[in-house]
Amino acid sequence: MDNIENLFDKTVGEIERMLNSKTAVGEPIEVEGNTLIPLVNVGFGFGVGSGEGTEQEKGGGHGGGTGGGGGVKPVAVIVINEDGVHVEAIKSGAASAFEKVAETVGKAAAAKAGKPSTDTSTASCCSGQ
Repeated sequence: MDNIENLFDKTVGEIERMLNSKTAVGEPIEVEGNTLIPLVNVGFGFGVGSGEGTEQEKGGGHGGGTGGGGGVKPVAVIVINEDGVHVEAIKSGAASAFEKVAETVGKAAAAKAGKPSTDTSTASCCSGQ
C-alpha cells in the first residue's frame, strides 16, 4: 500500500509542477509592433492502482502502476497593439493557430501601411469597436 501512495504522491506532484498560469497563458511574443499572447486549453487525466494476492501453488505477489495522458489545444490569441486589445479565436489545431498569428500580423501590417482590412470574420474585444 505504501507503494501506491508513493506513486500517487509523485503523480500529483508532477501535475502540480506542470500546471501554472504559464501553461494556459503563453509567454508574450513581439511581432512588428504587436504583442501576441497565446491562450491554450489544457486537459489531463491519470489513474493509479495496485493489488496483491496469494496463491498456494505460486506464492504471493503484489504490483502497482500509474498512468496518465494530457493535451494542449490553442484556443485564442490576445493581440495588443496601438489600436487596442483584441481576442482572436482559433478554430482548431496548430495549423490554424499559425494561420491566425500570420493573419493578425498581416492585418496589423496593412493597418500600419494605411490599407483597410477586408476581413470581417474576427471579433474584437476590449477596444471599443
